[in-house]
Amino acid sequence: MSDDRVQLDSVLETLGAFGRHQIITLGLLSLVYATNSMYNVNYVFAIEDVNYRCKNSNCGETNEAAWFPKNEDIKQCYYQHKDDCGLNTSTTKPCTDWIYDVPNSFVAEFGLACQDWKPPLIGTVHSFGAMVGLLLQGQISDRFGRKTAAVFAGTMGAVFGIAKSFVSSFWVYIILEGLEAAIGDALSPIFMLSIEIVEKRRAVLFQMILLNCYTGGLILMPFIAWAVPYWRHFLRVIYAPTLIILTYSLFLDESIRWLFSKGKKEKAIKLIQKIANRNKVHVDRMVLNKLDYKEVQATSQSDFKLLMKTFKSRIMMQRFLVCIVWWLTITLINYGMMISSVLIDGNKYINFALLMLMDVPANVFYWLALSKYKRKVPLIASFIIGGLFCISQPFLPKGYTWLGLLLLMAFETLATFSYNIVYMYTSELFPTYTRNSMHAICSSIGRLGSLLAPQTPLLMTYWSGLPAFIFGASSLLSGALTILMPETANTQLPDTVQEAEAIGKIAKNQEQKEELEGLT
Repeated sequence: MSDDRVQLDSVLETLGAFGRHQIITLGLLSLVYATNSMYNVNYVFAIEDVNYRCKNSNCGETNEAAWFPKNEDIKQCYYQHKDDCGLNTSTTKPCTDWIYDVPNSFVAEFGLACQDWKPPLIGTVHSFGAMVGLLLQGQISDRFGRKTAAVFAGTMGAVFGIAKSFVSSFWVYIILEGLEAAIGDALSPIFMLSIEIVEKRRAVLFQMILLNCYTGGLILMPFIAWAVPYWRHFLRVIYAPTLIILTYSLFLDESIRWLFSKGKKEKAIKLIQKIANRNKVHVDRMVLNKLDYKEVQATSQSDFKLLMKTFKSRIMMQRFLVCIVWWLTITLINYGMMISSVLIDGNKYINFALLMLMDVPANVFYWLALSKYKRKVPLIASFIIGGLFCISQPFLPKGYTWLGLLLLMAFETLATFSYNIVYMYTSELFPTYTRNSMHAICSSIGRLGSLLAPQTPLLMTYWSGLPAFIFGASSLLSGALTILMPETANTQLPDTVQEAEAIGKIAKNQEQKEELEGLT
């Protein structure tokens, strides 16, 4: 290969990171980020926890008069039935009918009184569907393109989401919840598209903007639920906007990197020229012909063989196992924190919004830290410091509730910071032709953490500090394992397994070179 070969990042740098084309694309991607955040946890508000009391007849009377005391949790599954009217003898019998605190709530409409296991099942089914769906989306994205996968998933997500608001059966709702998560989650291909349309050194800033859109959706969601309390209307309001994603097939462009990786060089070059014209910059055709990009390996083998080739690498497998622990930790912590936030005393809508507001500084800190301190050191620090904060929270002396809440909010900030880095870090460790698949597999297996998250409040019956202790311990473990990972900040996105394996070696050679230069 001649020495005048051109790297794709050089061309992307010429095209700019915030030209007219990138701004339009950013606007299209921001809708997916903002709405996807709502879809992942909307059950926190749609499946509202309500009080209920028995409505069983008692000698011609009902106990409807004895209504719920204010601010007191009452869930009555039995009632005292008088054996003979007018006598004092009575027996305890199970309820067969109930009066609900909120008659048009999800729990009331589906008659879920005294079936406390059913509402959390929705969150668990959603997480399981997402776990399966990530594997599917990764394959679709790597084979058919980021754009195709995103348009298909985004449209199906809107359809299934709106359909949920019309069902009259709990089990039909469960099925649609699982299908929506499995088929209708567009975030994975959209994320890959977002990091591949700009040069690598600009990807973190680009991602920080989109992450704040994601956070904006989480902050907005509780206020929508507050303004539209009826769960059916709430679902229609949050899902309807994503029907517009169907039109993305006309306006959204494919990833240039993916086009090259699939041997579609002419299409990729035409897209580069289109972006250059839109941004009013000049890119020489001769420069494009000299692009150094490996498409042969990606087109001569099947997707399955390429995936197996990645797994056969000892280095790739080691990274894969560490990534799984990362993802298990971040999904367990982030979903567990969001679910637990509505159980804190006070207004649940404001509590949720305030906790999610902590993600904004986390997103900005993510950009600043990764710009200066690369990837590895910030991730280790956030996992370990956050873990220590969370483990110490249950052991605080009584009377220091404010300090416990402060530590919890600090941990939420660090947990989001870790989540952001892991999302980016994972995508930089594997080759282009299996990047989305490997990212999706790691994320999918990691969703076991979000499967467990809806159940974490139940652990408080054994010890109120047990969920926080588990969150903290898993965070410390992830921080320790991160030491084994290579630094990826100053390297090109790898196109092949060989290039991906060389990331750590390149970083070490660069460090040694800098040390020698310092000595001389």
